[in-house]
Amino acid sequence: MSETPMTKRVLFVCIENANRSQMAEAFAHHLGGTAVQAFSAGSRPSGRINPKAQRFMAELGYDLSTQRSKSLDELAGLSFDAVITMGCGDACPWLPAQRREDWALRDPRDLDDDDYRAVRDDIGTRVRALLDSL
Repeated sequence: MSETPMTKRVLFVCIENANRSQMAEAFAHHLGGTAVQAFSAGSRPSGRINPKAQRFMAELGYDLSTQRSKSLDELAGLSFDAVITMGCGDACPWLPAQRREDWALRDPRDLDDDDYRAVRDDIGTRVRALLDSL
């Protein structure tokens, strides 16, 4: 009898939960399938997803239109296998997790289209590596 692998719970955190963490959550949902529960939140959520994030993720077939910018407070009480912060430094509080990483990514909010895509692609690569290692 084969065992079903345990679902891994991953949280991606940035300040506004409008760009980087939203993209990471979308990649994790798609790449991880049923083996991953992916969440994203912000320490100071903006209340909206950046239209650039929606547009550039749509280029890859990801629909962020149903996502919303969330506060870390909404995830209180949940435990995570991995918490990934996205270069938000002291603005991202410590959260309990078996694994913690800071990816020190540039905030793409004000970047031109090519640089925004580069950050998006970097996030996709990092999410794939993270999921492979869990």
